[in-house]
Amino acid sequence: MKALIFAAGLGTRLKPITDNLPKALVPIAGKPLLEHVILKLKAQGFDEILINVHHFPDQIINFIKVNNAFGIRIEISDERELLLDTGGGIKKAASFFNDNKPFLVHNVDILSTLNLKELYHQHLRTNPLASLVVSKRDTFRYLLFDDDLRLRGWINEKTGETKPLDFQHPERFAKFAFSGIQVLSPQVFNIMESYPQKFPIMDFYLENMKQNNILSFVPVDYKMIDVGKLNVLEEAEKFVINHK
Repeated sequence: MKALIFAAGLGTRLKPITDNLPKALVPIAGKPLLEHVILKLKAQGFDEILINVHHFPDQIINFIKVNNAFGIRIEISDERELLLDTGGGIKKAASFFNDNKPFLVHNVDILSTLNLKELYHQHLRTNPLASLVVSKRDTFRYLLFDDDLRLRGWINEKTGETKPLDFQHPERFAKFAFSGIQVLSPQVFNIMESYPQKFPIMDFYLENMKQNNILSFVPVDYKMIDVGKLNVLEEAEKFVINHK
């Protein structure tokens, strides 16, 4: 199975650590974030991985080489000239995912107890354009899903902004926060052909949800942590130690 790890981000919320280090290599419990994600993917059957890079890319490339690619196929999608955002990063990766099979996309700063193999096989059974791992947690930006688990909209509860702009009665839909893990069907690349080089994947989903099934995947007994801010690092250490 194939996967893409988003590791190109600037890590601005982790400054000053990321002034000299890519977010992907920020250490948690003795291992860089990237290593935690790679080992989890490998353990659950993902043996071909693409990693996108932009911020201190040579450090990440060298890290992969020094570790002999952890015994699997790992390639680099180089975005050092232009950070392509999430949608653009996936579009650029089309040639890697050329086997006409679904593939996993995993943010490098997400640690979780999720069974990735279960997520992948659920996607195969339901065959949507995308399966988005979501959870009930406090935020102010929510994805909105109907009773059939289909994506119907997005809301920023702090500003009142919705997508689509004319979205009606958001209170009638289930609110979930995206967890930074998803499985996509290869058909996304056909739709992305008309998109620019750089674009966010959530806007892509919201623009194509009426014509395509984009489903939520709500794990049972699921724990996750977004290692995106300095004040989360200590909690992340405990998370890794408690969920070995």
